[in-house]
Amino acid sequence: MSGLSQPEMEGCRSLLGLLDDDEIMALCDTITNRLVQPEDRQDAIRAILAYSQSVEELLKRKKVHREVIFKYLATQGVIIPPATEKHNLIQHAKDYWKKQSQLKLKETPETAAKSKDMELFQKQEKEEKTSEKVDYQQLGEEFCHWFFELLNSQNPLLGTPQDEWGPQHFWHDVKLKFYYNTSEQNVIDYHGAELVSLRLLSLVKEEFLFLSPNLDSQGLKCASSPHGLVMVGVAGTVHRGNTCLGIFEQIFGLIRCPFVKNTWKIKFINLRIFGENSLAPGKLKTPTITFEPSDLEAFYNVTAVGGTSILATVLISYMNMLKLLDCKIT
Repeated sequence: MSGLSQPEMEGCRSLLGLLDDDEIMALCDTITNRLVQPEDRQDAIRAILAYSQSVEELLKRKKVHREVIFKYLATQGVIIPPATEKHNLIQHAKDYWKKQSQLKLKETPETAAKSKDMELFQKQEKEEKTSEKVDYQQLGEEFCHWFFELLNSQNPLLGTPQDEWGPQHFWHDVKLKFYYNTSEQNVIDYHGAELVSLRLLSLVKEEFLFLSPNLDSQGLKCASSPHGLVMVGVAGTVHRGNTCLGIFEQIFGLIRCPFVKNTWKIKFINLRIFGENSLAPGKLKTPTITFEPSDLEAFYNVTAVGGTSILATVLISYMNMLKLLDCKIT
């Protein structure tokens, strides 16, 4: 659900109308993590407004230029010096929309509230009728494109990084199990969105690694559980500059965010990196994922025993699935 009020929603819709089509589509990709594929410009604007958590989050984005905000305020009769900085323009826009909201509530508070409730109800009804079954293989491919492009862009050797990397993409209790086998074997566990986010960031920002996923049928496998957990397994090669250092296998556990439609966050990660020296000489194996989607499906059929509560089944399934992952990627 959007964090914007109705006046803010209307105002941002008009403001976004000043951007060209390419900018709108790019902004939609950034905000939705490329997990939403809009059919046209208006569909993209609806997605941008729906998934923005606040006015500040939307207007502070690099793709919403200072000149656009200034031009919008000018069309609304808000006169501001042309040299005004972007953060001040954002505050003027917020003040303007707040004033509009107060005026509407003062005129017809009951009518406005009923109208908003009806609009939200109709929107929810429409979304329920038009909802489609999720293609988890496509979801996994789009997720990997987004994740590795964003992570690799933080590598200083590649120039200016993209924005948006941080703990906001993870559930607060996310777990990372990091196994690396270079000159010796090491296994380290990390807990919490902040720590997991920083550890992954350090791979590319401080160690200058580049993870290149293999997204064909052998390198990418996806499966889902009855409880809504989606498992995405991907394999690939590890590089630093022009040197291939080895291979990696990574498994993500994704859970849909119940508050924002078509948004998924990372619940757990198992990451294994094999240095070329840890493999037999001249036998750098093809990056492939060894588990099959049927493994997870069969596993859940076994654990869903009669007499077990739903919560207990979820917890047991989650813990056993982690054990399954350890076995499959060992």
